[in-house]
Amino acid sequence: MKKKHAILLTIDGIINLALGLLLLLFPLGMAELLGVPQSNVNFYPTILGAVIFGIGIALLIERYGFTRNIRGLGLGGAIAINLCGAIALLVWLVSTPFDIPLRGHVILWSVAAIVLVVGIVEILVKSWQYK
Repeated sequence: MKKKHAILLTIDGIINLALGLLLLLFPLGMAELLGVPQSNVNFYPTILGAVIFGIGIALLIERYGFTRNIRGLGLGGAIAINLCGAIALLVWLVSTPFDIPLRGHVILWSVAAIVLVVGIVEILVKSWQYK
């Protein structure tokens, strides 16, 4: 595995684990602590958190299982997930005036920017190719 491929898998995996964990902690007051929009139903944020956390695990399996021929989620799939998630969040941020604290806006814009940049970097370095 190329070094750039391994680095991007690791970074993308860690980002997904962190975002998934934050969503899994949603029912424990994480949204209020971060200042992001809250929901009166905890079901959807925790299910989404579990899915994103699972994506992080799959990326790290791809990274660290490669030498043992164990496969997880490749970077091609991660690129699609990153771009879809970042664009959806950006559409929400641009189209909907959230009544949340400044820290919430900073966190949401940061998440959107980081995920979008990771996806774009993965495209630019052609990380989905194993050659």
